[in-house]
Amino acid sequence: MTGSKGFIGRNLIAELKNQDFTDIFEYSRETDPSLLDKYCKEADFVFHLAGVNRPNDESEFMEGNYDFTSTLLDSLKKNQNNCPVMLSSSIQAELDNPYGISKKAGEDLLIDYSKKTGAKVLIYRLFNVFGKWCRPNYNSAVATFCHNIANQLPISVNDPSVEMKLVYIDDVVEELISSLKGNENLVGDFCEIREVHKITLEELVTLISSFKMSREERSIPNMTNKFTKKLYSTYLSYLPKDQFNYDLKMNIDQRGSFTEFIKTPDRGQVSVNISKPGITKGNHWHHTKNEKFLVVSGKGVIRLRNIHSDEIIEYFVCGDKLEVVDIPIGYTHNIENLGNIDMVTIMWANEFFDPKKPDTYYLEV
Repeated sequence: MTGSKGFIGRNLIAELKNQDFTDIFEYSRETDPSLLDKYCKEADFVFHLAGVNRPNDESEFMEGNYDFTSTLLDSLKKNQNNCPVMLSSSIQAELDNPYGISKKAGEDLLIDYSKKTGAKVLIYRLFNVFGKWCRPNYNSAVATFCHNIANQLPISVNDPSVEMKLVYIDDVVEELISSLKGNENLVGDFCEIREVHKITLEELVTLISSFKMSREERSIPNMTNKFTKKLYSTYLSYLPKDQFNYDLKMNIDQRGSFTEFIKTPDRGQVSVNISKPGITKGNHWHHTKNEKFLVVSGKGVIRLRNIHSDEIIEYFVCGDKLEVVDIPIGYTHNIENLGNIDMVTIMWANEFFDPKKPDTYYLEV
């Protein structure tokens, strides 16, 4: 694997090792060049990820994207190794700029190599790749925005209306491992990542900024959106190392405490309730709001009564035997700590608490 210490290389190697691929020849700028022949002689598959995209001088584009590719292919030919070769190219190979020209030249080398040797070649013209371990303030807008917003640094957007096409690093890695196994996604003359996401720069910045606010609001975004899920995971990887944690607002009184943990736009709210020994909380009912109670420490009893009935239903619960108790609508309910230590209960509600419309009505069980 060339470019083994780069963004894609690091992610690909990590997953290859997860899948028990142990014989990986890692080649980077720091590798002794004399090892290239040894690796090219013994390799069963070549991931050619090395390249230059932000040089100090434009001449380095051809040096990194053409000359080294030529050196790599010459070594394979010298060692009579016709194993498959995968090339990490760019959609910019279609453009008439120094970077695009150098990537196209590398592609042409590979195509000619295949014609002459019969070796299988797989050329991936990648869109902008985003994900963990991507270097910020380099050549990735996503990495730069995530890093700067997470670290309270300024960002610059020249044209908010520009639409980006993005591919997620895990999707790239999955496809590259599929190509290693002979199941590449070949579309015409080139291979493609199956899932491509489109978003404008303005939408991208707005979404990442909302992730920062979510920690203050104790919320998480809608994870049913695939792109949001991937971008949120990426954003968290750029948090400062001393800011992985954040405080929650504990509402404390003589009975114990109640703390909102997570709010979601589509899956309700999760809270942590702590009750002191002998304390009973609740004695209310709801029209539409429904809840789930899970006692994780201590012991107690959950009581429910249909507001049109005198029958009281009791569930004795404790942290030694985890079980969920559903709280149906139209049932007044309470929870009492029967032990001699604090009782901790995880509570889920299907909607946020809205003080303007609490849907909570006092009634003794």
